[in-house]
Amino acid sequence: MRVMQVMAGAAHGGAEAFFTRLAPALDRAGIAQQLVIRRHAERAAVLRAAGLTALEFAFGGPLDFVTGHRLNAAIKRFQPDIVLSWMNRATQFCPIGRHVHAARLGGYYTLANYRRCDHLIGNTRDICDYLIDAGWPRARTWYLPNFVDAAAAPPVARASLDTPDGAPLVLALGRLHENKAFDVLLDALAQAPGTYLWLAGAGPQGDALLAQAARLGIGERVRFLGWRDDPAALLAACDALICSSRHEPLGNIVIEAWAQDRPVIATRSQGPSALIDDGVSGILTPLDDAAALGAAIRRVTGSLDLSGTLVIGGRTAYEAGFTEEIVVSRYLEFFASVTG
Repeated sequence: MRVMQVMAGAAHGGAEAFFTRLAPALDRAGIAQQLVIRRHAERAAVLRAAGLTALEFAFGGPLDFVTGHRLNAAIKRFQPDIVLSWMNRATQFCPIGRHVHAARLGGYYTLANYRRCDHLIGNTRDICDYLIDAGWPRARTWYLPNFVDAAAAPPVARASLDTPDGAPLVLALGRLHENKAFDVLLDALAQAPGTYLWLAGAGPQGDALLAQAARLGIGERVRFLGWRDDPAALLAACDALICSSRHEPLGNIVIEAWAQDRPVIATRSQGPSALIDDGVSGILTPLDDAAALGAAIRRVTGSLDLSGTLVIGGRTAYEAGFTEEIVVSRYLEFFASVTG
């Protein structure tokens, strides 16, 4: 089996992070791969550290006539059985050929961008339902979830981020964008006296969130960490993970928290509400409801019994469907099915 994976993603993001986990996992499973990425020194270095190399192309805008030719030449050299493209841009650059072309979607993207594909992969069942409802054939729609790195890491020292050891501490990670509703999380934190927040991420709302924290009088309890690549170490230091999103197709961080034995509090956006059994593997609150989110933070950080129950439920959910072994097995079955 020969698989070419094509990723033309952003500098940071959930799909991009999963790509750098999936490629080494498939390599360990014996899949011969050719990786193609948008030029990104850090991503290329991560892949090299895993023993993999990647071709790096520009994947530019409408006037980029070079990438398509280079990708076509790479396909002819490697002769893959399957080309697996990630999201819109990579998919649009992929030529038609003898290979099977499958595209992986981590969101509710416009189906017109994928008409030339043979198969579509959704990393949530809801995305798969969206594709089918939009007219994509059910027989060519595949649900293949993500897995996360379950390796434990030493906790980030609270003192290094000026956070008292005995204080309740919650963690949120993601792009500082309105979809993540970190503005609602800050309002909720104002209703959870004494609780500290580590907010890891970068994005267009950074300055506005800093100003909001100061306006609410909680600036001394919020630590803006910037983009981080050590979620396991951050999770090991916190008491709960918060996913406050208004729009979240998957909620990969929920799975990461489960794998690191941390309780999860999330809003009822698409991904988390599909993942979480409320009260068992996490706590779900309504969208844009700071009062409910604040109350959930107080409940979870104030009760070892509740926290322990959620940790057990999250670990059970993780082991049932989101380990590397389970997800890689599903990818191998998919590869065999579409090339058989």
